[in-house]
Amino acid sequence: MGMYEKRRSKRLPVKLELEISSLFKQDNVFVNNINAPIEVINVSKTGIGFKTTSILPLDFYFNAKLELGDATRTLYTVVRIVRSEICDDHKTIYGCEFVGMAPVLTYIFDEYEKELEEK
Repeated sequence: MGMYEKRRSKRLPVKLELEISSLFKQDNVFVNNINAPIEVINVSKTGIGFKTTSILPLDFYFNAKLELGDATRTLYTVVRIVRSEICDDHKTIYGCEFVGMAPVLTYIFDEYEKELEEK
């Protein structure tokens, strides 16, 4: 018996940028170093995992710009940070879930997945 995928959705290569939406900002929350580079570890239809030196608050909402493969396939969505874990390299791994992911985004993900499988 080999290892099998436990997650609900497959993981895909992707580029991510986050931006704090003023809509969700609370006065007492300070976000450090928001523009630090983000290294995406995984992405699926349900959410995204990334590593950064930024210090981001849990349960906070961010505007996310996702690039699947190339700039022609860019998705704009909102993510909520649901968990964090500090690594050895002074970076933090964050797990986020997509909030209100539109059906069209799910479709784009499916198309992208198919394309990768064909390569």
